[in-house]
Amino acid sequence: MTTSPPRGHEASDIRTEGRSTSELLTNNTKLASQVHDLTGADAQQACSGFKNLGECVSAAHASKNLGIEFDALKAKMTGASAQDLGDAIHDLKPDTEASSEAHRANRQAKDDPKASGQ
Repeated sequence: MTTSPPRGHEASDIRTEGRSTSELLTNNTKLASQVHDLTGADAQQACSGFKNLGECVSAAHASKNLGIEFDALKAKMTGASAQDLGDAIHDLKPDTEASSEAHRANRQAKDDPKASGQ
């Protein structure tokens, strides 16, 4: 029996090649600038606590796309009772098609390194 991943849980990993999120942001200033533009916070600070950089960038896009406060979305996605992006979106904006919005944000995050030359 196979199970589907939770809603909005598709891989959003930006190519990390074993490097930390902090290192990736330091080495990719265009992506760090974009995270800042999407969240209004320093990229290092915005992405702290996320499992990986892709998850952070996806959350940043979802926040901007849906008008959800980034810190509220981050709080839902990090910590001991962390939710995936789709569930966090659903909790914060229940009338939204959370799964579709999570997919959209993940696609945007995957495209970001390409746009910045990574």
